[in-house]
Amino acid sequence: QVQLAESGGGLVQAGGSLRLSCAASGRTFSNYGMGWFRQAPGKEREFVAAINWSGSSTYYADSVKGRFGISRENAKNTVYLQMNSLKPEDTAVYYCAKNRRYNSGTSYDGNEYGYWGQGTQVTVSS
Repeated sequence: QVQLAESGGGLVQAGGSLRLSCAASGRTFSNYGMGWFRQAPGKEREFVAAINWSGSSTYYADSVKGRFGISRENAKNTVYLQMNSLKPEDTAVYYCAKNRRYNSGTSYDGNEYGYWGQGTQVTVSS
């Protein structure tokens, strides 16, 4: 059984920064790719960033490339999303997810993720 818990969301002004954390419980956390997704009210869930099982490879949505950074500390069973130069368009509930596949890489497809956290709200004001 795997459980994911996001934290670090909040209200921030445009241009500001925020770091989200996702703490995972369960076996073999270090052997699975992780991803961040977000969903704004009335919109579909969209991919934000992904990191492979070892942390050696990352992948970002075009909308956040150059502003966001995903990282992980396997010893702490935690994945992070550093968000810089935030825009009002970044306002959404952010979800952490774990890939279904052992030793998985970076994937933008939400269907490849089998475990999801409950989400943390990020609100960026103008």
